[in-house]
Amino acid sequence: MKIDAIETLRLSEFGNLLWVQLHTDTGIIGLGETFFGPQAVEAHIHETVAPLLLGRDPLEIERISRQLQRGYLGFTGTGVEMRAASAIDLALWDIFGKSTGLPVWQLLGGLARPSVRIYNTCAGYKYIRSNEGQRSDNWGLPQQANAGPYEDLDAFLNRADDLARSLLDQGITAMKIWPFDPPAEASDGRFISDEDLAIALEPFRKIRAAVGEKMEIMCEMHSLWDPGTAERIMTALAPLRPYWIEDPIKMNSAQDLARLRQRTRLPVCGSETLATRGAFREFLEADALDFVMLDLAWCGGLSEAKKIATLAETWNKPVAPHDCTGPVVLTASCHLSLNATNGLIQETVRAFTTGWYTEVVDMLPQIERGRVYPSRMPGLGLALKPERFAMPDCHRRLSAA
Repeated sequence: MKIDAIETLRLSEFGNLLWVQLHTDTGIIGLGETFFGPQAVEAHIHETVAPLLLGRDPLEIERISRQLQRGYLGFTGTGVEMRAASAIDLALWDIFGKSTGLPVWQLLGGLARPSVRIYNTCAGYKYIRSNEGQRSDNWGLPQQANAGPYEDLDAFLNRADDLARSLLDQGITAMKIWPFDPPAEASDGRFISDEDLAIALEPFRKIRAAVGEKMEIMCEMHSLWDPGTAERIMTALAPLRPYWIEDPIKMNSAQDLARLRQRTRLPVCGSETLATRGAFREFLEADALDFVMLDLAWCGGLSEAKKIATLAETWNKPVAPHDCTGPVVLTASCHLSLNATNGLIQETVRAFTTGWYTEVVDMLPQIERGRVYPSRMPGLGLALKPERFAMPDCHRRLSAA
């Protein structure tokens, strides 16, 4: 079996996403995905990756993964080269599964558990849909008329108590919110006033008053704060018992994060913004993390994610794969969460899994009563919907042998 074409697809409606399809001479097609800067990743794939892959055996996953990650440039962060390598790697695993007739979780070594718990990241239907970065003016607010029942970002800002009850009604007992972003943007992460601090704490207070300890609350801080201000925020949050604080500062100093964790005594989660085992090793060695979060579209793909999970296990740390991006990454992440022996919880966004994810792919992971269950389909177990990618806003590019 050989790779005979590499195809990239973008949809104008979802300007942050790039899908990659690896075509083989046997007719099997592998599907991958990555997020942010899709046109730049697309250019790199066709300019640099395609000449390396065309004519290659797609089952040489480790060899290809190593080659794409060990380039002269782009091997230490989550830039264009790593995002391209991640998307390609997901597609290779999809081909492996389809060629054997087995789901990816089986190829990874089988199920470590029959299902895995989920939490709901409280985004809305239009959250970060345009390629304008992680900013509050790209949150898709105000609420769109008739968008659907799960405009959860607007809800956590204004009706966090009702939102918590709604999630519990569906069996979801953990949720993630990020009310500290606007004051971080206003001060470049260097200052938060008493008034803004009180406003940002209010959703946490509403949730605790409404449902008590029945809901675990993750606080996402998007790496926006300097250490001193992050410490002030985390100290104020402590009485409200957050389950974790995610990326409170920029993830470029393991020592700074370790000191912050030690001073506040709050559990720290990180980081979707890190790539490769080397980056995670530094944070684990510094004892900076309680929870290891990794994004399969950015960290090097499923091959590297599995290694990062194993590395985390040597430090007795659980892993919690990130997905607030796209349906292929969510699906691949569920395969890892079900397989990894230290898999703890899987991020999901109900506005996405019941909304626009269903518009672009034919199948999604089975989620019921706050848990996700394994697919029995070969490979990743999903495909792009041809009718959606036949519409005028689809941009295709093909490199063939």
